[in-house]
Amino acid sequence: MAEFADQADVRVRAGNGGNGCASVHREKYKPLGGPNGGNGGRGGDVIIEVDPGIATLLDFHRRPVRKAGDGKQGAGSHRNGADGEDIVLRVPDGTVVKSADGGQLADLTGAGTRYIAAEGGRGGLGNAALASLKRKAPGFALRGEPGAELELILELKTVADAGLVGFPNAGKSSLIAAMSAARPKIANYPFTTLTPNLGVVEAGEVQFVVADVPGLIPGASAGRGLGLDFLRHVERCSVLVHVLDCATEEPGRDPISDLDAVEAELAAYQELTGAQMLSRPRIVALNKIDVPAARELADLVEPELEARGLPVHRVSAATTEGIRDLAFTLGSVIAATRAAAPRPEPTRLVLRPEPVAGPAFELIPTGENTFVVRGDKPRRWILQTDFSNDEAVGYLADRLAKLGIEDALAAAGATTGAEVLIGDEDNAVVFDWDPDVPTTGAALGPRGTDRRVG
Repeated sequence: MAEFADQADVRVRAGNGGNGCASVHREKYKPLGGPNGGNGGRGGDVIIEVDPGIATLLDFHRRPVRKAGDGKQGAGSHRNGADGEDIVLRVPDGTVVKSADGGQLADLTGAGTRYIAAEGGRGGLGNAALASLKRKAPGFALRGEPGAELELILELKTVADAGLVGFPNAGKSSLIAAMSAARPKIANYPFTTLTPNLGVVEAGEVQFVVADVPGLIPGASAGRGLGLDFLRHVERCSVLVHVLDCATEEPGRDPISDLDAVEAELAAYQELTGAQMLSRPRIVALNKIDVPAARELADLVEPELEARGLPVHRVSAATTEGIRDLAFTLGSVIAATRAAAPRPEPTRLVLRPEPVAGPAFELIPTGENTFVVRGDKPRRWILQTDFSNDEAVGYLADRLAKLGIEDALAAAGATTGAEVLIGDEDNAVVFDWDPDVPTTGAALGPRGTDRRVG
C-alpha cells in the first residue's frame, strides 16, 4: 500500500447511551424504601482533530471503521452509569470533512481544531428520576438512545503558502529540493511526483511553505491524469508559481503553450468548484536554463510573459541559478498577503438555543385510517421505551397524549382501530388507536403493569 493518501472514506459510530436502572431501596424493616435507580451514562462522541504531526490519511484506509465507547447502565442506590469514552480521530492540517453525498461539513485548519462528527446517545433515566405524584415507585426505566452512525469522506487539501504548478517532468521536484531541505523523488519520466511534497523556505525574515504537487496535463479539471489530485492541493496557496520547462523536446510543447494549458485548467477548476484560482498572484519560473538551448528559448518567451503582467524568473534547479531571487520574490508576495489578511478573531463559544416556535410533531395521513407521526420528540421517546414492560408503554402513551397526538388524531378524523406509526421508517412502532382508552396515570396498576396495555 502507498505511504500517502489524501482522500479516505470512513464510517463512524458514536457510543450508545446506557440504560437507566429500575431499582427500589430495600433494607430491614423498610422493604419498599422508594425508587433509587440511577441514570445511564452518555455515549461517547466521535471527534475529528487536527494534529500537525500527521501528514496523510493513510491510517483511515487501514482502519476505515471507528467507534466511540458506549455509556454504562445505571445501578441501584442512585448510582449513575459512567459516560462512554470519546474517540478522537487525528487528521492532517487542511482536512475537509464531507458527508457521503459530498456536502461539506467542516474545513479543519490549524493545530488543535476540532469537529464533533457524531454525537453519542443520551443515557436513559432511572426510575428515581421518573418518580412523580402519580408514579411514586415506577417499575421501569428509560433505555439509552443509540449514538449517531454515518459515513464520512475525508479530503486533504495541502496547507502551503506557495504552490509549484506545471506539466509533468517540468522540474518542480528539483526546484523545491533546491529551495528547501525537502527531498522529493526525482526521476527523468513523467508523473514522478504522485503525492504533494512540502518544503520550508527562508527568505530573509520571511519563512514560508512551498508545495510541489503532482504534474498537470490538459483535461486535469475533468479528472484526466492525476486530475483533481493535483488541483485540490493548490486551493489554499497564496501564490502560484508556473514552472515552465524550457528544455523540453516533446513535439508541440513550449513554455507559452504549457502556461496557457495550465491556466485553462485552473480556470476550468475555478468554474467547477468556485475556488478563486486565477485571482491570486502568479509568478513564472523559466526552468532548466543551464541548458544552452533552454536559455535561448527563455530569451524569446520572457518578453511575451512580461507583457501579460507576469513576473518572470530564470532558474536552474541543477545549478541553483536564480533560486535565491525567486525565493525572495515569493517571500515579499507572501508577506504582503499575510499583512493584508484580516486578523483572525479570538475563538468564542456561541450558544444558539433551539427555536421554541414550530410544532413538536407532524401527523401525516398515509391511507384510510392510517397515520404517521413525525417529530424528534416522538422518535426519541420510542427509542427510550422498553416495550417488554407494560408500565413503560403506558408512560409512553401518557407522554404522547400530553404532546397532543391524541387530540391531533381526533381532529384528523381518526376512528377506533386507526393504525398509527411512530419512529424511523425502517424501525417504526405501530399502535392501534382507541379514543375510549384513558390516557392518564389513573390507569396505573401494580408496579410494572398498566391496565391499558394487554
